[in-house]
Amino acid sequence: MIEQRELLLVPFPFSDQSGRKVRPVIVISNNEFNKYSDDVIVIGVTSNNLKDKYTINLTNKSLDEGKLLTNCFIKIENLLKLDKELIIKKIGKINKETLKNIIDKLSAIISY
Repeated sequence: MIEQRELLLVPFPFSDQSGRKVRPVIVISNNEFNKYSDDVIVIGVTSNNLKDKYTINLTNKSLDEGKLLTNCFIKIENLLKLDKELIIKKIGKINKETLKNIIDKLSAIISY
């Protein structure tokens, strides 16, 4: 079963839908949803150094499991519902504090 907070490697589409690239994502859908759905809701991760209000730095200190080869950035606005069949492999799991930061920033984007 895929669990919330897992760091996965998947084919992620470009925002203009012109193609896709294999990249890491974080599962943000909860375990109840993940258990009963064929899909998971994920958020994109990039190694591009982005510094804006809706980006979170992802380092090895952000992980409970796994290891990053380089510092990365969580792009809060890069949400995707993804078929579980497309998952290439699990590469780690973020800690609860990082998930809370993601949810707080996502909430700031969708609140009115």
